[in-house]
Amino acid sequence: MKPHDEPQGWGALQPPPGYYSADGRPPDAMQRALILDWAVNQRIASGWRVESRAETQVVMVRGQPLNHVLHALLMVFSCFLWGAVWVALAVTNKVERVALTVDAQGHIVSVNAPS
Repeated sequence: MKPHDEPQGWGALQPPPGYYSADGRPPDAMQRALILDWAVNQRIASGWRVESRAETQVVMVRGQPLNHVLHALLMVFSCFLWGAVWVALAVTNKVERVALTVDAQGHIVSVNAPS
């Protein structure tokens, strides 16, 4: 599995049945927070980190931005030999963001940021 691929079946990420009311009522605010926590923990287990959090929404990010100042200095001190490495890193480096929202029915809605 490539490092930037999601595990199979994550398109419809939903918590286990015990997170919902037994009588079919929509979840209250505490249950919705637990459902969102469950979804966040699933993402954290696969390498994501929390960038921001609100009551019903979490923005998560995976990857690190490239430090262009450091690479420019390395390129100058190595007589421009580091330039090939810098270009390769700039082409392959990817920062991904996803917003996870729990709706009033307790379903997780995942919106990926454009690449």
